[in-house]
Amino acid sequence: MPKPPTRLGLRTRTRLPRATIRLRMALSYWGMFVASGAVVLAVTVALWQGHTTTTVRAPGSSGGVTTHSSDLPQLLVMAGVALAVMAVVSVAFGWLVAEQFLRPIRAIATTARAISATSLHERIDIQGPDDDPKELADTFDQLLARLERSFESERRFAASVSHELRTPLATMRVWLDVASAKPGPVPAQTIALADRIRGELDHVDTLLESLLTLARTQQGPPEDQTTLPLGAMVATAVENCAGAIEEMTLHVDHDAGPHAPVTGSETLLSRMVGNVVDNAVRHNRPGGWIRIGTEIRGTQARLVVDNSGAALTPEDVSLLAEPFRRPGAERTGSGDGTGLGLSIVKAIAEAHGGRLDLHAHTDGGLRVVVTLPLAVAVPAGDPA
Repeated sequence: MPKPPTRLGLRTRTRLPRATIRLRMALSYWGMFVASGAVVLAVTVALWQGHTTTTVRAPGSSGGVTTHSSDLPQLLVMAGVALAVMAVVSVAFGWLVAEQFLRPIRAIATTARAISATSLHERIDIQGPDDDPKELADTFDQLLARLERSFESERRFAASVSHELRTPLATMRVWLDVASAKPGPVPAQTIALADRIRGELDHVDTLLESLLTLARTQQGPPEDQTTLPLGAMVATAVENCAGAIEEMTLHVDHDAGPHAPVTGSETLLSRMVGNVVDNAVRHNRPGGWIRIGTEIRGTQARLVVDNSGAALTPEDVSLLAEPFRRPGAERTGSGDGTGLGLSIVKAIAEAHGGRLDLHAHTDGGLRVVVTLPLAVAVPAGDPA
């Protein structure tokens, strides 16, 4: 590939290495050592000149000639060499000392990068003297503890509300069926109203099931771990959406690809794949297209789903994985679905050590990429 032309007269600017705090501490230690060494050397020379003089008297003369000792140049050379050697040693020593002082800070940064909503139980727990770095680490641990309690309370609330609402919803459905099944002619308005209420009850049931799934996923890594072929789950999800695909006359290009084995909960992973495929069908246009495929990249399995649809801006895409948010709509009642589809996909992917990436197509539609760790390493060229 040819290199892009460069403008004449412009020079490439070399980027200097980042000045880390460890480097600054080492250089500060070196600077203080060199400065103090130079002062000591200057004082030594001054004292040498004041106390190492000799007076030479010529024979038969009453006066004398004062001369300095010839050892002064040799002293200056030896002191300069010693100062240079110790300056180099001071840099290495300062580098090691800075590492010891900054080790707790590095531990805090490493833990902060690894923390997510499903791993708030982790702590730094630094052991050592009760100094400033340990106080900072303990403060960070206390913050994690407060966040963990807050997240756990939110999850329990969502799960409890979902469970508690199931009973009244079931009761409403029963009484609706009883009222519709009474002997005698039932007014058409009542039948239409009953059908509409049943549709809303079905929607609420789906919403509660989604809330329970989201709450369960956010509690941490699933316990029912098993090895599953990602490709087979995709094929099942496409088959389950066959009716909706046919109704919207969508053209589906399904590349079976490798099986891509992954480890996790069969219930949650199946729900994740189903939500991705259902999202591509539901938010499409009549006569549109869908491309679905699985692939293996290194130690990761990827599910890639592209679909046609409405044009999306980067701001729209940033809202898609947030609960109860849609582009141009604040709540779930303003559109199809529950508003939790991609939120559940993101939560399940992260609970299994993966991630969700969303990208808008320039001509409309969306690309959804779910990345998960492979259950086993697959050699290059192996169909898996």
